[in-house]
Formats: sequence, structure tokens, C-alpha cells
Amino acid sequence: MAKTAIDDLGWLPNVILTLFFDPIVQGINRILRGRVIVGIIWIITGGLFCIGWIIDLITIVVSKKISFLA
Repeated sequence: MAKTAIDDLGWLPNVILTLFFDPIVQGINRILRGRVIVGIIWIITGGLFCIGWIIDLITIVVSKKISFLA
């Protein structure tokens, strides 16, 4: 999987971006990783109606990858 600029951010900036801008930031991150359809759905639905936002936040805090959403 390709590494993006968002991956190089530290833990705190990543948490802050996820808290306030998750649908946009993580949607773009998914598009950059080659998951274009998932990224567009992520942006349009607001992080899968906030369920994905919670998953992203937990994933960042626990520092694990959920491969079917990333």
C-alpha cells in the first residue's frame, strides 16, 4: 500500500485532523491510496454517516490498520 503525506504526520496532528475534518482528510487519503470509490463515498456520506469517523478515530488511537476501510 502506498504511503501518503498523512501517514507521515505525528499522532497528535493526525488525531486533530480526524476529529475535525475526517470525511475530507480521510476521504482524500483513501483516494491517494488508490481506493477511489471508497474515498468518494467517504467524502459524500460524511465518513459513512459518522460510523467511519468513529472507526478512524479508534484506529488512530490504537494505531492499528483496518484494511478493508483504509
